[in-house]
Amino acid sequence: MNLESAVRKRIEELLKEKNLTLTNLCLNSNLTPSTVFDFMYGKSKSPKIITIKKLCFGAGITLEEFFARDYFNDESDVVN
Repeated sequence: MNLESAVRKRIEELLKEKNLTLTNLCLNSNLTPSTVFDFMYGKSKSPKIITIKKLCFGAGITLEEFFARDYFNDESDVVN
């Protein structure tokens, strides 16, 4: 799984785990909905780490918890 897909998958998991809509997560994270929607629906790639950190804050988790999934360990996505 590539990194963008892994981040999207994790955000989708968080929405289910926290019983949030994408719009509510954006509001909780102090992010504009377009920033997150554009990434989630493929209009932009690779969100900045600060965006992910804000999403974590909005979901009430740490960056460590966000990335604590096996699918983030796929080394085939590493660019040499």
